[in-house]
Amino acid sequence: MPAPIPTRVHYHKGDRELELGYPDGQTYRLPIELLRVYSPSAEVQGHHPSEAVLQTGKRHVGLLDISQAGRYALKLHFDDGHDTGLYTWEYLHDMATHQQAWWENYLSRLDRAGASRDPSVIQIHQV
Repeated sequence: MPAPIPTRVHYHKGDRELELGYPDGQTYRLPIELLRVYSPSAEVQGHHPSEAVLQTGKRHVGLLDISQAGRYALKLHFDDGHDTGLYTWEYLHDMATHQQAWWENYLSRLDRAGASRDPSVIQIHQV
């Protein structure tokens, strides 16, 4: 059975969450960070699971724009410049309904890599 198509898509800028509302009344709020680190783009996922690139430092990422791609997906334009990859209705619904597992997997991968959700910061001092 195909995934349901959202009847409502709303970006909560202050919370950095994408809300998806479905015809059955269910609503889900997905953190933009989660959407960014699991972008379905080849840049992030590679062309094979072994080519996937762990995304780090994305804790504060937000959205600049959302556009619909045909009748099957959304294109998200992130404020870190990333805007490739189409989030199909199936992909979004799976992420929404299994959000905890996606988070746990991501945090585990970060931990194994000794990486962080926080961006690296370069101290700049004025002289």
